[in-house]
Amino acid sequence: MAKALLEIEGLTKRFGGLTATNDVSLSVEPGELLAVIGPNGAGKTTLIAELSGELRPDAGTIRFAGTDISRLGPARRAMLGIARSFQITSIFREFTALDNIALAAQARSGHSFRFWKPARHDPRLREPGLAALAEVGLERRAGLPAGALSHGEKRALEIAIALATRPRLLLLDEPMAGMGPAESAGMIALLARLKDRFAIVLVEHDMDAVFALADRISVMVYGRVIATGAPDAIRADPEVRRAYLGEDDL
Repeated sequence: MAKALLEIEGLTKRFGGLTATNDVSLSVEPGELLAVIGPNGAGKTTLIAELSGELRPDAGTIRFAGTDISRLGPARRAMLGIARSFQITSIFREFTALDNIALAAQARSGHSFRFWKPARHDPRLREPGLAALAEVGLERRAGLPAGALSHGEKRALEIAIALATRPRLLLLDEPMAGMGPAESAGMIALLARLKDRFAIVLVEHDMDAVFALADRISVMVYGRVIATGAPDAIRADPEVRRAYLGEDDL
């Protein structure tokens, strides 16, 4: 068995009387896609925010590539190779698709921004940016303002932005949210191409996508992980059926 790239032990986060993540322990190996599923309010987005460094856990540890990163902020974690996408599209709408990616590459390289204009013309940023756009099928949209892209294209651009930071781990929070069937199929195909090259933690409500992509699935309910296993094992788990999936979803 490969050594885990990401190891989470006892992760707990409270907001007043609400325990959003409750003693969560998980691991992700290099090249593995772990899907985290559960009903609304289960703590999935809080977990992603803790892994990315946007929220500091009240208890527990996060180890990445053998290093304890529990107290590092988002910028330090990004430099180590952790990239995140959000439930709500997070892009500079007035900048071109390529500008968005060049800025991400600039930040990852440690350059000062000096605003955005130099990034567009710097071949050290432009060439990786064009490569990232090609990887997600947006190479012909490089010069368009990001705000002019379709919803599915904006979600793909977010993936390209993450790729431009040279990640080892992708944290994807509902990348198919708001998509129609055709766009969802395109995103599934994209993630299938990426999943063997990067470790991925995928939070997603689209069960067709989850069962098509996941190597393992963890099920969260009320902040706790109630089951982790291969897709077939999760599909057959009676506790998972009762707590979340339901007979009609399997």
